[in-house]
Amino acid sequence: MEDARKHRLILVDPQETSREVMVRRLQALGYAAEAYADPSAGADAALSSPPSALIADLWMPSVSGVQLCRLLRAEAATAEVPIILRGPLDDPRSRFWAERAGATAYVARGRMAELVRVLTKSVATPRPDTEFFLQLSGGSLDIRERIARHLDQALFDSVIAAEVRALASCGSFERLFDVFSQFFSQVASYRWMAMVMDSPAHFAIHHNPRDSVLAEAEARQALAVRADLRTIRVEDEDAGTLVESGEPIVRVIPFGVGQLGTLALAPSAGREADAAALASLVARELGAPLRIAVLMDESQRLATVDPLTGLLNRRAFLEVMHTELAHARRYGSAFSLLLLDVDHFKVVNDTHGHAVGDQVLAAVGAMLHRELRSPDTAARWGGEEFVVALRSTDETGAVGAADRIRSALQALEIGEPGKKIRVTASIGAAQCAHGESVEGLTERADQAMYRAKLGGRNRVELAPLSAKVPVDQEAPVSATASNGSAVC
Repeated sequence: MEDARKHRLILVDPQETSREVMVRRLQALGYAAEAYADPSAGADAALSSPPSALIADLWMPSVSGVQLCRLLRAEAATAEVPIILRGPLDDPRSRFWAERAGATAYVARGRMAELVRVLTKSVATPRPDTEFFLQLSGGSLDIRERIARHLDQALFDSVIAAEVRALASCGSFERLFDVFSQFFSQVASYRWMAMVMDSPAHFAIHHNPRDSVLAEAEARQALAVRADLRTIRVEDEDAGTLVESGEPIVRVIPFGVGQLGTLALAPSAGREADAAALASLVARELGAPLRIAVLMDESQRLATVDPLTGLLNRRAFLEVMHTELAHARRYGSAFSLLLLDVDHFKVVNDTHGHAVGDQVLAAVGAMLHRELRSPDTAARWGGEEFVVALRSTDETGAVGAADRIRSALQALEIGEPGKKIRVTASIGAAQCAHGESVEGLTERADQAMYRAKLGGRNRVELAPLSAKVPVDQEAPVSATASNGSAVC
């Protein structure tokens, strides 16, 4: 066994009797033991001249072993000093607190043999030379102030962590990022803050409205965001303007044994250290809320999206329609609906099989995604029928959009080489009349679509606006009819 006389120990024990007994035992084993009744005095001695090891009680008046341990771990001079905490019982709770405080070991009082084994192992482990960092004694008042600062920092960190974990209730990635940016801008000073998720891919940024182009370019470069990934943007005055800022701080967002995404921010000049510490803290806590938001997004998508075509399903589309009609009535804008039915679809299924029929439907969905404007909404209505809601579009615009869709569909070639299937569709178009409900508008578009079928297919038919007698020339101000249906 290594010569114990080389090692200086500090013992902190408020009880005089047990303190004297412990000092005699340690000295008998060859250690140079210094004893202190006051934890502050023991901490001051350790900081002034770091010992080979420190032994202290877990629970003591004025300053606990947990507080003492955290203080010494936070100081450069004593960060690597072995600390052994003792308690009256060998219980899991005491071991837990000792471990969380950063203690080397926890030993129950009276177990001298175990204490000696831990000491022997601890002092035999080489430690880095910290002579350069030795700190002058500051007295008990300075020690208490340091402990108070560490406690305040620990409380601040726990509040920040709790705020980040509370984001789990946001329900979607976009809402989570919006709420997170509102919170984070209160505790960190930055020009921009951005987040990228790996799967599913998302890119979001918070910046000042006057710094839009440069902020996004810097964030995309810092996070290596691919060019085609859509930007989710939060713009407000909470983010700084074009003033000098430090290099971007980038932190991985871990989840389990993997990585869920990455957080980055451009800190305000002079605040880099604070921003780096905060970024590290929140990145560690963001994994679980982000995972929950992703799962919520996915469940919502599965509930509203047709899996074959990637378009909205009928139920989700009806919800959109009610909102759109209310919007059209409020702002006095035109609104139109297209109803599209694939021609001879039963023949495709019977001749080529249902797998090819599914390819046709998927191709129609992909075509609608490409051809529609961003304000418009498409959905699979059922079977081989599709619907398209056209915001701010009158009957002339609706016919033009329908004919563009018809031509794009006719140009598709689906199937294997040599067995290409050409697809056409009959489309009915209708502009919403004053006071008309979702059901009434859909019925008129459906009737127009059947006229297109009877007229030879692969054509567009318009439901004349003049043919519809308004429900009420003095339609109510409310955007909802008495039966709960939206009206235009």
